[in-house]
Amino acid sequence: MSVLEQMQADVRTAMKAGERERAAALRMIVDSLQQDVKLGKGDEVAVLQRERKKRLEAADAYGEAGRGEQESAERFEAELIEGYLPQQLSDEDLAALVEGAIAETGASEQRQMGQVMSALMPKLAGRADGKRVSTAVREKLGA
Repeated sequence: MSVLEQMQADVRTAMKAGERERAAALRMIVDSLQQDVKLGKGDEVAVLQRERKKRLEAADAYGEAGRGEQESAERFEAELIEGYLPQQLSDEDLAALVEGAIAETGASEQRQMGQVMSALMPKLAGRADGKRVSTAVREKLGA
């Protein structure tokens, strides 16, 4: 069962249970997934990561503006999306993959970071946030 199908089933379940907030949040994510399918991209993990990132950025903005209710709503949606993403890598596993990519590319300095990221990102398949990966690569190359 694809993530889209699972989310559609979860929308129905949430509606039957009377969980309006959850159903509304899931519907928005389902819409984004369906739009991606229509465009022919079909990368569910990328859509989920993008939507999660949007929610977290919005929550931070609402928090800075002192709008706690909207902030908590955005964080709720981000946590909901996380439930559909692949299990995230531990720091140790990520460090091992970064070291492997550095060895594979022969990179030794910061300016070769792009080569390492290009080799590394396809291996991660959504199991680590790009910001977290770039920080790990930067630390290894800087040392």
